[in-house]
Amino acid sequence: MLWSELYGKEHEPSGDQVKEFVGTPLWDDLADFMVQTHKVQPKLSHSSCAMDGGYWKGWNVKYKKSGKSLCTLYPKQGYILALMPVGLRETNEAELLMPSCTQYTRTLFEQAESGHIGKFLAMEIKSADVLDDLKKLIALRATKRPA
Repeated sequence: MLWSELYGKEHEPSGDQVKEFVGTPLWDDLADFMVQTHKVQPKLSHSSCAMDGGYWKGWNVKYKKSGKSLCTLYPKQGYILALMPVGLRETNEAELLMPSCTQYTRTLFEQAESGHIGKFLAMEIKSADVLDDLKKLIALRATKRPA
């Protein structure tokens, strides 16, 4: 069953329900990283987005620091879909980071279109290696200060 069908707009899931649906220890690893390393708490938010056949629809988990979006997580059965922004000011550093990332992440970064605010990577977090890539990008975003 789809996440958006399990928990409609009027039925906010608990943290344990999100964790159970995702069903991977990578969820706890990422949540611990966000709290312990970046001192940010998750915030549940509902999206009614019908783009891409409703792929982004339903409850998601946002992490923000000082008003800046670090990433948004979309629960999927067996994995995490992370929408990772890479702002214009972070692009050069992200490019320098890419050789240390998996081929999967490098390809996503290369293929992502650059807009007036930067790039957005839709990362399927199915392995610890890709999770490590996400953590590197989050750390870059969390520490990058406005010019």
